[in-house]
Amino acid sequence: MSSQSTISASELGRLIKQQALELGFDEVGISSAKLLEEDGDLMEEWLEKGFQGEMSYLDRNKEKRYDPRLLLEGTQSIVSVLYNYFPEEQLETDDNYKISKYAYGQDYHTVIREKLYTLLAFVETHTGKLEQARAFTDSAPILDRAWAKKSNLGFIGKNTCLIHPRKGSFFFIGHLFLPLKLEEETEEITDYCGSCRRCIDACPTGALVEPHKLDANKCISYLTIEYRGEIPKDPKLDFKDWMFGCDICQDVCPWNRFSKPHNEPLFKLSDALKNMRKADWEQLDKAKFNELFKGSAVKRTKYDGLKRNINFLKND
Repeated sequence: MSSQSTISASELGRLIKQQALELGFDEVGISSAKLLEEDGDLMEEWLEKGFQGEMSYLDRNKEKRYDPRLLLEGTQSIVSVLYNYFPEEQLETDDNYKISKYAYGQDYHTVIREKLYTLLAFVETHTGKLEQARAFTDSAPILDRAWAKKSNLGFIGKNTCLIHPRKGSFFFIGHLFLPLKLEEETEEITDYCGSCRRCIDACPTGALVEPHKLDANKCISYLTIEYRGEIPKDPKLDFKDWMFGCDICQDVCPWNRFSKPHNEPLFKLSDALKNMRKADWEQLDKAKFNELFKGSAVKRTKYDGLKRNINFLKND
């Protein structure tokens, strides 16, 4: 704890959790920063099989990915949070191409990072300024799901998503790295997948090669977002009209029957997006792309990437 702090570690942890929930986070937990040896070994095995495709950034800074103290010196505790993005209203699927639910509204990176820094400011009211504290959400070499699991926020499903047994898997994950020793969670949530294999059986491209193993080279999300080349003409690659991302392995998961609509106005569907149909997408120009996706995570694939995806689906 900071020398300026007059509060115990257990009380500060309790207040952090309370404040996180008041800021709109759905779940929050605390872990001690340490080497993730088992998770690192699994990651290395996954990389050796080439399942990362062209995501070369996953091969860089691996030591920092496995040990947060190497990513940010002085880190002692990690506060992990979940933020719901399950929509009340979904895009029409008839005569339409599909977009992953997480990209319906504004880019989650900005929304969650701002909330995390608000949470950090609250922490600093009790500790004084923390120069070595940082907020992260899918923005640094961090094993996000592993830390969320260690913080008792869910288990890793066979579809490789973090699943909360009462709330499902449609969540963004964020973290605060803090140079404070806080009380960590003492338990982890049990893996409740059991013998279920709905996600594996439902994947139209066979990307889930076995439970908890995803081959990105076959994954619709990877091929429509991260992959920069021409999508291969392979009869085994049935994209089911997904043009940006894919939610199939989550949509079929029994635990997502507990998903409730989010309360974030910035994640809501715009009227312009709701009105689009296949013919409109096929005629999409750059100006319309910029209008539809201003401040959106869809910008990651860029206009040319989305047009590539649409043309692939159109000619499939």
